[in-house]
Amino acid sequence: MTDLLIAQRGKGALREFNEAGVLAAGDVHVALRLAQLGGDGDPDVHLAAALAVRAVRAGSVCLDLTRLREVTVAEDEDGNPAVDPATLPWPRDDALLAALRRSPLVVGGDRGALRPLRLVDTTEGPLLYLDRYFRQEQTIRRVLADRDTSVPHVDAARLSEHLDRLFRDQTDHTRPAPAPDRQRVAAALAATHRTTVIAGGPGTGKTHTVARILALVAALDGDGVRIGLAAPTGKAAARLQESVREQETELVLPPGLTAMTLHRMLGWFRGRPRYHAGNHLPYDLIVVDETSMVSLTMMYRLLEAVRPDTRLVLVGDPDQLASVDAGAVLADLVARPVAGTLAPAFVRATARDLETTGAHGSDDPRETAFGPREHDRLRGGVVRLTRGRRFGGDIAGLARAVRDGDGDLVMSILRSGSSTIEFCGHDDLDALKRDVLRTSAAVTSAATCGDIDGALAHLDTHRLLCAHRDGHFGVQRWARQATEWVAVSTGRRPDPDGWYPGQPLLVTENDYDARIYNGDTGVIVRRDDGELVAAFARGQQPFVLHPSRLASVQTVYAMTIHRSQGSQYDTVSVVLPNEQSTLLTRELLYTAITRARTKVRIVGTEDAVREGVGRRVLRASGLRRRIGI
Repeated sequence: MTDLLIAQRGKGALREFNEAGVLAAGDVHVALRLAQLGGDGDPDVHLAAALAVRAVRAGSVCLDLTRLREVTVAEDEDGNPAVDPATLPWPRDDALLAALRRSPLVVGGDRGALRPLRLVDTTEGPLLYLDRYFRQEQTIRRVLADRDTSVPHVDAARLSEHLDRLFRDQTDHTRPAPAPDRQRVAAALAATHRTTVIAGGPGTGKTHTVARILALVAALDGDGVRIGLAAPTGKAAARLQESVREQETELVLPPGLTAMTLHRMLGWFRGRPRYHAGNHLPYDLIVVDETSMVSLTMMYRLLEAVRPDTRLVLVGDPDQLASVDAGAVLADLVARPVAGTLAPAFVRATARDLETTGAHGSDDPRETAFGPREHDRLRGGVVRLTRGRRFGGDIAGLARAVRDGDGDLVMSILRSGSSTIEFCGHDDLDALKRDVLRTSAAVTSAATCGDIDGALAHLDTHRLLCAHRDGHFGVQRWARQATEWVAVSTGRRPDPDGWYPGQPLLVTENDYDARIYNGDTGVIVRRDDGELVAAFARGQQPFVLHPSRLASVQTVYAMTIHRSQGSQYDTVSVVLPNEQSTLLTRELLYTAITRARTKVRIVGTEDAVREGVGRRVLRASGLRRRIGI
């Protein structure tokens, strides 16, 4: 059983929930401190407050009181729960709700105006918030609603002219792209509305579309347009910048566009942002990539700092794993209630795209006309790109089946005998071992010869991914196994404290001075002069530096699925934990599968696959609900 910190002040139900691993000691201490400050002695309220603190720690914005008992407990190293949550002393739902409605922590009391908890009624049941997160969510609601009240002035004829120039038929560049073209619609939406959400899976052309949005807005607004590019992580920002700059000449983009992390864009210093509601960001257009990784608090800070007349484009895959911190904002924005209207210029410029029926000849039949629900989502500034260009066939089918929660179809594809899909047990590792050794040998050979490009290319031919960091199914165990395979095969055991050619690297912290970012992967290469250097992929030109400048880096023969977000590999091998692991979810499987370009290998059991497909990351939030306070 995982070691737990037990809160000595916790009594009764609080202590039992703490000992079961549902509550951490910090959850208990915060709840009891709030109760002391507010003057509430009801143990049911204490438990609810502690569960609300836990909910934020687990990634939710609030506690959904209709799903109170859907909690995780402490697990052993194999992911097995130590206690059955149903045996814990849960309060009656009606009694708990009544206690909260009269609690001074919710309604205020004789000790002052302190209301650390907010009980909010929604169309789908009551939610319990910590006050801070309630205020942040309300600010996001208000800012988005205010931005929906007006649209930029855009000439429809000029808009159509530039759209036709930027989106061409891939088989005949003398003609505009055939309708319906979702990328064209996304660009038109971004140019004619204050807030746009562009959703889509890997390879659906999100950054391709972003580059054309930049060119479109620059053409409409003139050379003086101020553009801000950002992402939640340094790695994602670097990749966004590389993608845009690769198309700079072709699209006549403003020169030298630079992407940065959201923290840097907001000017974060000593715990406070330079840009906020009283000092807005100086951009006419802001594009945020990988928005699925943006937390509620960061989105609140961003929306507060954006000028009311700035075009804001949020890009990402709402089906991927969400932010490590509280919130699943991108998914919430895609699903939130629609209140806006479409700009007339948008309607005129995209008429042929929105009225066309049937597929337009792509190899993906899902790129069809916009249905009634999608027309409705457009009014909310949301457009989804669906035609995958990076991979197709069985990998795309498997990803869709996982995303749609179709366990039978997932198992059918896994067992179809497809050359791009492999399914095996934890004791059937011959193919995985071959891929690990083949990749290591190719990387080492190129790195030893000083071939930086070759070493980096071979590094991405295979990646071993795990759900857990620790335990039998975790990264540490499987990294040791891969290292052992390599050592036995080569007869050389890698020096854990030194550098060697072919050593695969993972950066674990941002280092802006060294220009390497958390999540970057690279390799140690021996140059012709014998010097060892660390090389990292950077668009068309690798970035090279001396290993001594690497402050936070580790050897990577396996990595977590979370760490792999934003990356692509030819073959991906995914080690699944057992079916009882709470980390095993639909979003985790989808994220892992969509890292692959040409082949996916799932290592696990049918029970684990079916459980993962059926279990969703359900982060409680009010953004996608209609609420009444």
